[in-house]
Amino acid sequence: MAKFGVVGGSGVAVNILLFNLLLHGLKWAPMVATVIASCIAMGTNYLGFRYFAYRDRASRTRRQIVLFFAFSGLGVLMESGLFYVGYQGLGMSSPLGSNIAKALSIVLASAFRFLVYRTWVFQHTKHGR
Repeated sequence: MAKFGVVGGSGVAVNILLFNLLLHGLKWAPMVATVIASCIAMGTNYLGFRYFAYRDRASRTRRQIVLFFAFSGLGVLMESGLFYVGYQGLGMSSPLGSNIAKALSIVLASAFRFLVYRTWVFQHTKHGR
């Protein structure tokens, strides 16, 4: 769980920093900024999970990659939907409010990601005896 936290924390940093650059720096649309930032963070997270957090688990396979990006895609949808609710529905559109909405959406979607990555994507290798 600690390694998941390290990788996840770095992914959150990438996600938040890129989100702020796109939304507040470059003035991109809020939903575009959140989706792009989440997708780039997803890519960096894959590398961290595969080669750091879950390196002792089953070797990389096509199935693992497909599952990771499928579940990550669901996580991005969850995160984006939650962000939309905060940003549009609750009026959290100021710079501080948008960051709070983004952070809360990341936290909630990360609980889902943790469970599915650990359970289905990066499974323990099975040793036959």
